[in-house]
Amino acid sequence: MADVGDDLQYDVMVENALRGVVRQALAQVSERGLPGDHHFYITFRSDHPDVQMPEHLRERYPREMTIVLQYQFWDLEVGEEGFAATLSFNNRSERLQVPFDAVIAFADPSVRFGLQFDAGEEDASGESDADAPAQTVEQQNEVGAQDQPAPKEPGDENNVVTLDQFRKKQ
Repeated sequence: MADVGDDLQYDVMVENALRGVVRQALAQVSERGLPGDHHFYITFRSDHPDVQMPEHLRERYPREMTIVLQYQFWDLEVGEEGFAATLSFNNRSERLQVPFDAVIAFADPSVRFGLQFDAGEEDASGESDADAPAQTVEQQNEVGAQDQPAPKEPGDENNVVTLDQFRKKQ
C-alpha cells in the first residue's frame, strides 16, 4: 500500500505526455518531411549533460539554445529519448543530439502552437525557470540558432501550453 504522503505527480505525467507530442511531431517530419508552412523552433538546455553539440556552439550558447527546423536541416533522427539533426550554422554543417528532457520550449509558428516545459534547473537566485512567463514564438526569417527566444506577442499567452496550472504551489 502506498504511503499516505505519496502524491500523484500529475505535473510530471502531463509534462511527459507533452514531450511525447514533440517526439511525435519530429518523428512525422523525420519520415515525411515538413508539410506546408510548418516549421519548428526548439529551445533546449545546452548545459544539459546529455546534449551533444560542438564545443564552439556550447561556448556561444552556454545555458540554452534555440534551433529552427525549417530549411537548413538534414538527417533528422528521432528516438524514444531524444532527437538528432544536422543544421547549418554560418554555412557550416553541425550535428546536434538533444534528449527530450533537455527541451524547454517547442513551437510551430505556422499554426501558432507552442509548448513550454519546466527546465528543472534553478538559477543563482533560487528561482526555477518554470517561474518565467510563458512566451509565444512569432515567425522569423532567420534559420539556425537564435541567441534568445523570439519576442512575445501581446495577447497571445493562450497559444502556449504551460504546466504551471498543474504544479503544486509551495
